[in-house]
Amino acid sequence: MKGIVASLFLFITMLPAANTVDCNKVFEQRKNEILRELDRLDEEQQAFELYKEAQNALLEKKAKKIEAKLQEVNATLQKVEQTKKETLALYEKNKKLLEEIKKAKDDKITAAYTKMKDSKAAAILDTMPKPKAAKILFNLKPKKVAKIMAKMDPDIAASVTQLLQKGPPFDSNSTE
Repeated sequence: MKGIVASLFLFITMLPAANTVDCNKVFEQRKNEILRELDRLDEEQQAFELYKEAQNALLEKKAKKIEAKLQEVNATLQKVEQTKKETLALYEKNKKLLEEIKKAKDDKITAAYTKMKDSKAAAILDTMPKPKAAKILFNLKPKKVAKIMAKMDPDIAASVTQLLQKGPPFDSNSTE
């Protein structure tokens, strides 16, 4: 029995020795795995940083292009605004000149009808479109208008009188 106990004791003490693992070996393997993983993560971080720098450089380049285009558009807009102002000023100047020309023309026509004999003026105004006749008569003095209308065809004089009552502008869409 002593032999059995002794062999059992020997067997039990030997059993853990066979199943024991070298902890240092396991720690070294795990340490190597962790170092490889750290190296891999470091490489990935460096690659990410390079990518990030490249993207930032690209974004800055695009931002500079956009800023340049914006400045170009603003310069063009200023030129357009300046041209618009100049055009409007020229338009107003031309409008005033046109009004002056029309007034000078009307003044000449008025002067001509003022100097004309009443019967001759009436004969001419009878053949004109009524709005034009009304415009001419509107510019004359009331005494002269009365004398000319007295010599005009009564129907035409009545139509022109209605136009004169409405006042200017005398357009072509009025009673003919």
